[in-house]
Amino acid sequence: MSRPLRLYNTLTRSKAVFEPIDPENVRLYVCGPTVYDFAHIGNARPVIVFDVLYRLLRDRYGAGHVRYVRNITDVEDKINARAARDFPGLPLNEAIGRVTEATERAFHDDVSALGCLPPDAEPHATGHIGEMVAIIERLVARGVAYVAADHVLFSPAAMDRRPGAPRYGSLARRSLDEMIAGARVEVAPYKRDPMDFVLWKPSGPDEPGWPSPCGITPPGRPGWHVECSAMSMAELLTPFGGGLSCDDPGKNIFDIHGGGIDLVFPHHENEIAQSCCAFDTPRMANVWMHNGFLQVEGEKMSKSLGNFVTIHELLHTDGFGGRAWPGEVLRLAMLRSHYRQPIDWTVKALEEAERTLGRWYELIGEEAAGGGVADGVSAALDDDLNTPAAIAELHRLAQPSDAALLKSSANRLGLLEGAKSGWRRLEAAPHAADPARIEAVLAERTAARARKDWKESDRLRDELAAMGVAIKDDKAGPTTWEFRR
Repeated sequence: MSRPLRLYNTLTRSKAVFEPIDPENVRLYVCGPTVYDFAHIGNARPVIVFDVLYRLLRDRYGAGHVRYVRNITDVEDKINARAARDFPGLPLNEAIGRVTEATERAFHDDVSALGCLPPDAEPHATGHIGEMVAIIERLVARGVAYVAADHVLFSPAAMDRRPGAPRYGSLARRSLDEMIAGARVEVAPYKRDPMDFVLWKPSGPDEPGWPSPCGITPPGRPGWHVECSAMSMAELLTPFGGGLSCDDPGKNIFDIHGGGIDLVFPHHENEIAQSCCAFDTPRMANVWMHNGFLQVEGEKMSKSLGNFVTIHELLHTDGFGGRAWPGEVLRLAMLRSHYRQPIDWTVKALEEAERTLGRWYELIGEEAAGGGVADGVSAALDDDLNTPAAIAELHRLAQPSDAALLKSSANRLGLLEGAKSGWRRLEAAPHAADPARIEAVLAERTAARARKDWKESDRLRDELAAMGVAIKDDKAGPTTWEFRR
């Protein structure tokens, strides 16, 4: 009998053997990016962590029996604000399209460079508005949500009075009083209670909007929390067929929901509340997994501290440690810490990861991937994704006699998937930035300078710098650019 897979469940605060609802259809949902800006290195952690879990599940149950869904949030007020800032001369909806398309493309480039497999499905919020409306109307019909001032709001207090529903706060392990005391809640006259949260809000004339639920006249848009409830259920609960029509509570639960620890409250708490009340289930997912926080050189990452680092910058500019880094180096540095523990992102850790990969690639040479995986690596990963222990086992295998086993075992973590000849130091690595996009931004900056809009000119210069581009203004001729080394 094979060794069991044990996973830590935030909901129970314990580690237990993972038993899928249906071994022929193992289902994993992870909260993905809100596409308004480059993803920062903290955003990379769940992408890498759950990529390792995805690989492990595929190996255990078969690639055709695991469905991994990671969403794209493309409806959010931060997107609207960024679009208005970056493209003030365009209609807002057109500007939003520019921002979301470019940001999503950059995200895909970045996570691909980190060695992450694409998920089986990547739903967009804009593609599931109908399911969101259906969930909202079910919640109103069940008396746990209400309409006020063209908004629809969910009532945690009403949820706690509903027989069979889980207690609000069960994931965060906090009472309503504790959450009210510690939460930054929006004060609004139409709320019945400070903890009530928005399921739907009205849109202004120039804002993105869709036909509203519950007979509300003005068009509107969904709140963030209901987006993930709808996308996860529509993509993972096949009886719904996209229509969310299944009323069998036993079929309305999936296996694993993942994300960063910062999402436990309020986002994941609110997802549970909506989903369980809409479909009369005691749980939304059986296992909830969360990765720990990330610091940069011992400090909380913050733009105000000047240590806010994006994946794109790490891959393509010299803004961290005076150079850029191969994606595989970033991946190994990330996996050296257990996913539930805090991680300190340092230049020293990246340098050590690069030296390690260099040694390993020297050992494997042009070795083809073998079929086996060292038992020590498998045992470590089966114990709640203990990647530090797995990497320690890889170090033990780092000798000529075990080169093939080193390679195939490292592959389980998404490492050493190439060969020595493909191992790229940064100076040999191509830039992911699109030259056509660079020229377009440069043209916008030239126009801004011509009309003496220096604030916009500086913003576009910073955007080019984030793409790894250095520019040189010449009073006697056109501005030139080159990739920064």
